[in-house]
Amino acid sequence: MNILYYSIIATLAISIISFVGIISLFLKDKILNKIVFYLVAISAGSLMGGAFLHLIPDAIENSSGEHGFENVFIAVLAGFALFFILERILHWRHCHKHGENCLIHPFTYLNLIGDGLHNFIDGVVITAAFSLSIELGIATTIGVIFHEIPQEISDFGVLVYGGFTKIKALLFNFLSGVFAVVGALCGFAFINIIQGAVPFVVGLTAGGFIYISATDLIPELHKESKFYKSLIAFACFFAGVGLMFLLKIGHGH
Repeated sequence: MNILYYSIIATLAISIISFVGIISLFLKDKILNKIVFYLVAISAGSLMGGAFLHLIPDAIENSSGEHGFENVFIAVLAGFALFFILERILHWRHCHKHGENCLIHPFTYLNLIGDGLHNFIDGVVITAAFSLSIELGIATTIGVIFHEIPQEISDFGVLVYGGFTKIKALLFNFLSGVFAVVGALCGFAFINIIQGAVPFVVGLTAGGFIYISATDLIPELHKESKFYKSLIAFACFFAGVGLMFLLKIGHGH
C-alpha cells in the first residue's frame, strides 16, 4: 500500500502544478495578451519535441513482439486520425452554424484531452517506478515535474488564446492534471495489464500532440503579419523543442 500512497502524493503534486498559470491573474490583460501568443509558440514546440524526442522513442523502447516497432507508428497515425475526428466533431458541435463566430476554438479542448491523456500516462509511469523502488519513484516524479512546469504554463496560454477566461483555464487545466492521479490509481490496480498497453497509448498520445501542434497551433502563429514578431515566435517554437531536448539529455536517454 505504500506504493499507492507515494504515487498519490506524487501525482497530486503534479496536478497542483497546473495552477502555475495563476500568475497571470496578477498581470493586466493587455500584457497577458502580448505574451500569450509566444506561449502558444512555446507550446507548439514543446508538443512537437515531446512527441518526437520523448513519447515515440519511449514507446519504441518499451514495445515488444515481432511488430512492436511498427505498432508504435500505427498508434501514432491512429492518434493523429483520432484527434482529426475529434476536432471535426468539436467544431461541428460548437461552431456548426454557417458564418457563426466560434468564441472558443476547438483546439483548446483537444489540448485538454491530449494533456489529460499524457497526465494519465505519467501517473501510470510513476506508479510503476515506485513499485520498483522509492528512490526511482522520487526521481521519476522530479523529472515529470520539471517537464510539466513549462508545459502547464504553455497549456494555460493556449486555453486563454483559444477563448477561455483565466479562471476557466485554471480550472480546466487542473481537471486535466487530476488525470495523473487517475493514472496512478489505475496503474496500481492493473499494473500488469496496463504496462503491456502503455507503448500503444504513448504512441496514440504522440500522434495527438503532433496533430495539435502542426494543424492548430502553428497555423495560429502564421496569422501574425509582423515579421519581427514572427521571428520571435519562431525562436519560441525552437525554445520549446530545445527544452524537450534538454530534458531528454537530463534523463540520460
